[in-house]
Amino acid sequence: MIRYLTRRALFSVPTLVGVSIAVFLLLRVIPGDPVTSQAGETLALSRQEIAALRADLGLDRPLYEQYLIWAGDFLRGDGGRSLSNRNPTLANLAVALPVTLQLALSTLVVALAVAIPFGVIAAVKQNSWFDYLIRGGVVLGLSIPDFWIGTMILVYFALFFSWTVPFGYTSIFVDPVRNIQQFGLPVLVIGIRLSASTLRFTRAGMLEVLGEDYIRTARAKGLKASTVVMRHALRNALIPIVTVVGLQVANLLGGTVVMETLFSLPGIGLLTISSVRLLDYTQVQTNVMVFAIFTVSINFIVDAAYAIIDPRIRLS
Repeated sequence: MIRYLTRRALFSVPTLVGVSIAVFLLLRVIPGDPVTSQAGETLALSRQEIAALRADLGLDRPLYEQYLIWAGDFLRGDGGRSLSNRNPTLANLAVALPVTLQLALSTLVVALAVAIPFGVIAAVKQNSWFDYLIRGGVVLGLSIPDFWIGTMILVYFALFFSWTVPFGYTSIFVDPVRNIQQFGLPVLVIGIRLSASTLRFTRAGMLEVLGEDYIRTARAKGLKASTVVMRHALRNALIPIVTVVGLQVANLLGGTVVMETLFSLPGIGLLTISSVRLLDYTQVQTNVMVFAIFTVSINFIVDAAYAIIDPRIRLS
C-alpha cells in the first residue's frame, strides 16, 4: 500500500508544475498589465514613472526569470506580494480562506446527509413511488443552474419578505445567527447540485451491488435487512461514491466563485475574481496554486480511500 500511495504522490509533482506554468503564461496573455491598469485608475503617469513602477514590480524582467523567482518564493512558503495592495498574497488568502472553507464544508455535510441515506433507500425501494420521486428530484437538481437558483432565491426573499442576505462575513464564533443568515442560502443552493449528483451515484452503486450473489447469500443466511444493506451492500458500493464525492470536494472551492460573488461572501472565489480584474498576477497565481494543491491532495486522499475500501487496488 505504501508503494501504491508513494507512486500516486510522485505523479502529482508534474501536475503541479504544469499548473504553475500554465497559469503564469495565461495571465500574461490577458491584454494589459498591472501598471497600465493602475495608471488608468489613478492619475496619469509619465513613461519614466511607468518604467519605474514596472521595475519595482519585477515586470521588466524576462518571463522565464519572473516565473523562476515566483516559483522559488512559493516553494519557500512565500507567495510574494499582491500587485494591487502590496500585502502578502498568502495573508490575503488567509483572510478569505475561512469563508470558502466554511461554505464548502457546510455544503458537503448537508449534501452527504441528504444524498447517501436517500440514495440507499431509493435503491432498496427500486421502482416505488419514493424512488420515482427521488429520481425526479435528481434530474431537476442537475438541470437547474446554480446561479439561476441563487438569483431567484435572492429576488424572492427581497420582493416578498423584504429581506436580503447580510453583507460581508461574520464568524460563527462571533455571531452564530448572523453567520447562519449569511451562509444558509448559499449552502442550500450549492448543496442542491452536489446532493443530486452524489445521490445518483449512490443509488446506481447500490443497485449494482444489491444484485450480486453474495448479497443473496447473506439474505439467505437470515441476516437482518439493515445488516445486509449497511455492512455488505453499502461498503462495496462506496468506491463510485468516494469518487464522485472526491471530485465534488475538489471542485467545491472553485465552484464557490459564483455563489461568493452572488451573495457577497469575501472568500477565495471573490478574491480571485477581483484579482483577475485588477491583473494582480501574483495573487491570482497564489490562489490558483493553492486550489491546485488542494485538488491534488483530495485526489490523493481518494486514492488512499480506494486502497482501504478495496485491497485489490493496492496490487494494481
